[in-house]
Amino acid sequence: MSHEHHHDEGSPKGRIIRIAIATVLLVGAALLEKHTDWATWQYLLLYLVPYLIVGLDTLREAAEALAHGEALDENFLMSVATVGALAIGFLPGAQTQFPEAVFVMLFFQVGELFEGIAEGRSRKSIAHLMDIRPDEAHVERGGQLQTVAPESVAVGEILLIKPGEKVPMDGTVLEGTSSLDTVALTGESLPREVKAGDEVLSGCVNLSGVLRVRTTRAFGESTASRILELVEHAAENKSRSEHFITRFARIYTPIVVGLAVLLAVIPPLFTGAWATWIYRALMFLVVSCPCALVISVPLTFFGGIGGASRRGILVKGSAWLDTLARVQTVVFDKTGTLTEGVFAVTAVHPEELDERELLHLAAHVERHSTHPIATALLQAYPDEHDACRVSDIREIAGKGLTATVEGRTVAVGNDKLMDELGAAWHPCHHTGTIVHVAVDGVYAGHIVVSDRIKEDAAAAIAALHEAGVRKTVMLTGDQPEMARAVAEAVRLDEYHAALLPADKVSQVERLLAEGTLAFVGDGINDAPVLARADLGVAMGALGSDAAIEAADVVLMDDKPSKVALAIRIARRTLRIARENLWFAIGVKLAVLALAACGIATLWMAVFADVGVTVLAVLNAMRALR
Repeated sequence: MSHEHHHDEGSPKGRIIRIAIATVLLVGAALLEKHTDWATWQYLLLYLVPYLIVGLDTLREAAEALAHGEALDENFLMSVATVGALAIGFLPGAQTQFPEAVFVMLFFQVGELFEGIAEGRSRKSIAHLMDIRPDEAHVERGGQLQTVAPESVAVGEILLIKPGEKVPMDGTVLEGTSSLDTVALTGESLPREVKAGDEVLSGCVNLSGVLRVRTTRAFGESTASRILELVEHAAENKSRSEHFITRFARIYTPIVVGLAVLLAVIPPLFTGAWATWIYRALMFLVVSCPCALVISVPLTFFGGIGGASRRGILVKGSAWLDTLARVQTVVFDKTGTLTEGVFAVTAVHPEELDERELLHLAAHVERHSTHPIATALLQAYPDEHDACRVSDIREIAGKGLTATVEGRTVAVGNDKLMDELGAAWHPCHHTGTIVHVAVDGVYAGHIVVSDRIKEDAAAAIAALHEAGVRKTVMLTGDQPEMARAVAEAVRLDEYHAALLPADKVSQVERLLAEGTLAFVGDGINDAPVLARADLGVAMGALGSDAAIEAADVVLMDDKPSKVALAIRIARRTLRIARENLWFAIGVKLAVLALAACGIATLWMAVFADVGVTVLAVLNAMRALR
C-alpha cells in the first residue's frame, strides 16, 4: 500500500496473471477436496500452491518489515491471519480453513493490483535535463584550439564559444558580443545580450557572435551541473503523504493482534478448551483482515485519478491526490505558466507617423533577424515583403539595427541607440520591452513588445482563493517591473523576480514552512522546484519533458485554472475515501465482536467482508464522475 517497493514486484499484467492462475487452482483444489478423502496435510499442500502464487510477495514484505523492526502493517496482518487460517485445520476437532486463507489473500492481491494500476508508472529519471549539459568544450591551449570534455577544463582556461553552441561552463566574457538564449535556465524567452566583462552561465545557448570566455567555475560547480544535482537530490526531501490505510493499520493492527492473543490465552486458562479459543482467535484475525479497506480506498483514489484524467489533469498516483487536497500555498512560475511565453506587439505609440507606417518601417529593418522581438514585429506587420527597397542593414551590438528603407535611414533599437543618434526619445508607461524607432535621426515613436498574460490566469487565482488556498505566489527569472505588472494584473498575494533556479528552490523552502505547497511550472529550469515542493504541477502541453517528469501532477492543456479544479477533485476523492474507511471499520468492528463471541463462522466473516467491499467499491465509483 504505502510501501512503494511492493509495486516493484512485477507489472500489473504479471499480478493479473498470478491472480488468474491462483483463482483457477483454488477452484480446482476446492472441487478436489469435495470429491476426495485425503489427509489434512495433503490438502494443505494442494492449497499452498495457489496461496504462495498470490501471497509470496506479501509474506516476503511482512518478513522484511519484521527484520527491520517495522512489523504490524497490513502485510503482517494478512500473513498472520492467512497462515493462522491454514494452521487451524491441524488443531484437534477443528475444521480446515484452507480455501478461506487463499481467498482472503486473493482479495488482498486484487486491492494491491488496483493501487498498482492507479500509481501508474513510476517517475523516470530526468534524463531530458541532460540536454542542458554540454558534451564538449573548445579550449585554447598552447596557441591552438582543442576540443575536449568539459570535465577536463580547469578554472581560468579560455573557451571559444561559436554561434549555436551551448556554454559549457560558467565564466566571464573576454571579447565578443552576442545574444544568449537563457530559456533552459531562467525559463525566459527573451535572449540576454552579453559583451566583454559580462558573466555567462553554463546551459545557455550562444545565438549570434563568437565569444572568448575565461572559466570561473569547474564543470561540476557550474550552473547546469548544479541544476541537475538539485533535481537528483530534491526527491529525497519530499514529504510523501502516507496512505490512509497504513496510518490506520498502525493503530488497528497491533490492537487486533493483541486482542487475538488475549482471546487465545485468557479464556482457556479458565475453561481448558484451548482448541476452541485458539480457533476463535485465529478466526478473529481472519475477520480482521482489512479487505474492504484494501480494495475500496485505493479504488476511490483510482476513480479520482481517472476522473481527473478525463478533465486533462494527469495525477501520478494516489499519494499525490492526498497531498493535492491539503494544498495551502500555490506557487507559480511566470513565463509559459501565467503568461503565454510568446512575445507579441501589445502597443504602438507613434510620434510623427501613423501606427501602420511605424510598424511597417520597424518590420522592414528587422526582416532578417531571428530575435524574438523581430519575430513579434514581423507578426504584427505580416506584409513586410512589399515592393519597398531595403538596403544597408547593420546590427549595432547590444543596441539594435539600422537600415535604409526607400532612401530613408531607419534605426530600430533601445534607448542607447536613440542616444547615439541624438533622437529625443521618451519612456513609456506600458510594461514590456520598448522598441524605439528613429527616421533620419528624428524620433518617430516606439512599439511595446511583451509576453501576454493567459486568458484564464486571473480567474485561476480567484478560483484558488475560493477553494480555500491561503496564499498565491509567483517566482520568476524575469525583470522586477515585468513581474510586478503580471502579479498586479492577476492579483497574486506576492511575487519574487530576477531569480535563478537555485533562488527559486530557496524561496520554495521558505514557503514550505507555511503549509502544504504546490509549485506550478513548465520549463526545464522549473524541474528542481517541481521536485522540491510538496507537490509539483507541470503545464504539460507546451512544457519541457524534464518538468513533466519531475512533476507529480501534469496539466495537459496549459490552463492555470485547472489547478483549482484538480484541488476540488482531490478533496472530493478524499471525502469518498473517508466515507468508505469509516463504513468499513464500523462493520468490521461489529463482525469482530461476533467472532469473539463465537457467533460468526469464517465463511460468514468472509462474506460479510465481501458485502462491505462491494458497497464500498460502489461508493468508490462515484469518484470517477
